[in-house]
Order: sequence, then C-alpha cells, then structure tokens
Amino acid sequence: MNKRAKPSRIGRFHFDPLLILVSVSLLLLGYVMVASSSLHLGIKAAANSNCFHYPSRQLIHIGLGLFLGTCVAMIPIRAWEKSGVWLFIGGLFLLVIVLVPGLGANVNGSTRWLSIAGLRIQVSEVVKYFAVIYMAGYVNRHQQSIRESAFGLIKPLILFSVASLLLLMEPDFGSAVVLLIIAMGIMFLAGARLSQFILLLSLVAILATLVVYLEPYRMKRVTSFMNPWADAKDTGYQLVHALISFGRGELLGVGLGSGIQKLFYLPEAHTDFLFSVIAEELGLLGVLSVIGLFSVLVWRAFEIGVAAEKVGERFSAFIAYGLGIWFGFQSFVNMGVNMGILPTKGLTLPLMSYGGGSMMIMCCAVALLFRVQSEVAEIKANKPKERSRWVSA
Repeated sequence: MNKRAKPSRIGRFHFDPLLILVSVSLLLLGYVMVASSSLHLGIKAAANSNCFHYPSRQLIHIGLGLFLGTCVAMIPIRAWEKSGVWLFIGGLFLLVIVLVPGLGANVNGSTRWLSIAGLRIQVSEVVKYFAVIYMAGYVNRHQQSIRESAFGLIKPLILFSVASLLLLMEPDFGSAVVLLIIAMGIMFLAGARLSQFILLLSLVAILATLVVYLEPYRMKRVTSFMNPWADAKDTGYQLVHALISFGRGELLGVGLGSGIQKLFYLPEAHTDFLFSVIAEELGLLGVLSVIGLFSVLVWRAFEIGVAAEKVGERFSAFIAYGLGIWFGFQSFVNMGVNMGILPTKGLTLPLMSYGGGSMMIMCCAVALLFRVQSEVAEIKANKPKERSRWVSA
C-alpha cells in the first residue's frame, strides 16, 4: 500500500501560463462575440431599451465565475475526493428538484433551470461537474474491478442512467449524452477491457438511437439535419442560416459587428449558435482560432493528467482527464451543430456562450484543473532530486 503522505494543502499556488493564456483568450473572445451578437436583442429585452443588457449581464456572469473559480482553486483536491459521492447524489437531487412544478424555470418548452437570486442555473452543468469528480474517485478506488469485471463498468452507470433519465424528462438529450461520454471516457482511460467497453458503448448507442426514434421531435431534427434545405423555413431553419453565416464569412469575415444573420435570421445567436456568428464576422481565421484554443485546452488537460499519474496522484489525473473529455466533447458537439455535421442540440460553447450557470460552472471546472496542476507542480518541487551518478560518495 502506498503510504506516501498526501498533501492536504500547498505552500504556494503554481500557475500554468499556457492554461491561463488559453482560458483568458476564450473568455475575452467569447465576451466580445456575445456583445456583438446581442446588442440588438437588448433593445427588445430590456424595459429601458438598453442595448448593453446582455453584455453587462455576461460581464456579471464572468465576474461571478471568476470568484467561484477562485474559491474552487483554494480547495485541496483531497477534499473533492472525499465528497465526490455526496456531490453526485446532490446533483441527482437537483435534477429532481428542477422537475417539480413551480421550482424549475421553463424556457422554450424545456425545464432545465433553477432561478437563484435572479440567475438561471442550468442544473445539468452542475451535474456534469460533479460527475467528473465522482467518476475520478470511483475509478481510483475500483481500478482493478474495472479492468477485470464487467460489473465494475456497469455499477457506476446505474447512477448515471438515473441522471440521464431525469435529464431526458426535462428534456435535455444533449447533456445526457455528454454525461455518459464523461463516465465512459474516464473508465476507458482507467483500463477497462476493450471488448467490454465496445460492448457497453454499443449498448449505449442503441439506447440513444431508440430514444431519438421514439420521440418525433428528435427524429425530425435528425432528418432535417441530413437535408436542411428540404424544409429551410421550418425544421431546417437554424442550420440553413448557420451555414449561410459560414458561407458569408469566407477567409477573414465580414468584420466584427457587421454580421447580418444574427440580426434577422439566426435564432439563439448569442448562445447555441455563437460559433456561426464568429464564422460570419471573423471568417475562417476566427473559426480556426477558436478550434485551436479548445484543442490546446484539451491537450493541456490531458498533459496535466499524465503528469499527475507520474507522481502517483491518480485521483487528480482522472479529474484532469474527465475535464479534458468534457471540454473537448461539448465544444466539438457545439461546433459540429453549427457546421452542420451533427443534429441540432442545445449545448453551449464552453467559456464563450452567453449564460450564467454555464459560465460559472465552466470557470469552476477550469479552476479545478488549475488546482490539479498546482498540486502536481508542488509535489514535483518538493520531491528530492536524485544525486548524479557522477558524484562520488
């Protein structure tokens, strides 16, 4: 048994310059594009016709996110490990609460939010955050069972199936898929047998296909995504105008603030379809920049995970891997929907799209990654250096 003392706190915080650069770049670029895509909406939404209604609120969201992220970064990783199970159970409780009539806020036919102090918190984002912590703890405790037994794979998915069922009742199919991808991705990296993993993945894919097939509006989204131009004024409306945005942007875009699709045609331009606004106004250069920033963020998360494993911090490693899977998959789905390679789903672009709950939770997630990196750096700094073999005794 490894009796090496686990650090409960660190002497100083070690900042990762590259992680800071990428995170700040995504936040700043996202804020600028949210402002560009929502100035005209503020005149309609605000009682005093304030065009800065959405930009000012997003600034508050970012401020709250940075505050909460700072609080998260101050908490030792060992504290998250001890509370992982209870956090996930608390997340399931929130998913139940949001479905209670009068407590959950209904927007566009979906009940996914809790209104707290004037802010709408999307419960699914909180559950994703807790899911990473829970799964990291589970695979750290049961790695041998995961590698040798199919039951070791199925056991945690029972709780995740309950969470997915509650998400489908909202309905929020996209978040349910992200949740399962996080769980299965962490288990795969923990050493699950490839044959068992493929079998389980196939089962999940079959169940997801049935969920889509048995729900007419989801089936309509899939069929319209395959040929949006067949019904460009109804089921294919969003995708058609998203693709037009990409076409108008060309190489360098039409210019910041000069986009047309966001004004009259593209719905939810400041949230789900922010990437299309970037494509129209900043062109291919802007699109590649965003893809590059997310690629570096995911790569850095996995690099931090590898470094944590090398110093024996397996829980921290799986936290980093889980966060990397979450950032990568959710950003891929959002960008894929905007580019027409995936059916329409209501998933935000991490650290960029408008939204209070999403922004705050994503800031907390990045802060947790900073904490992992800092503790790993501290362990390396305190590790006795090996004496050179050329130095005589």
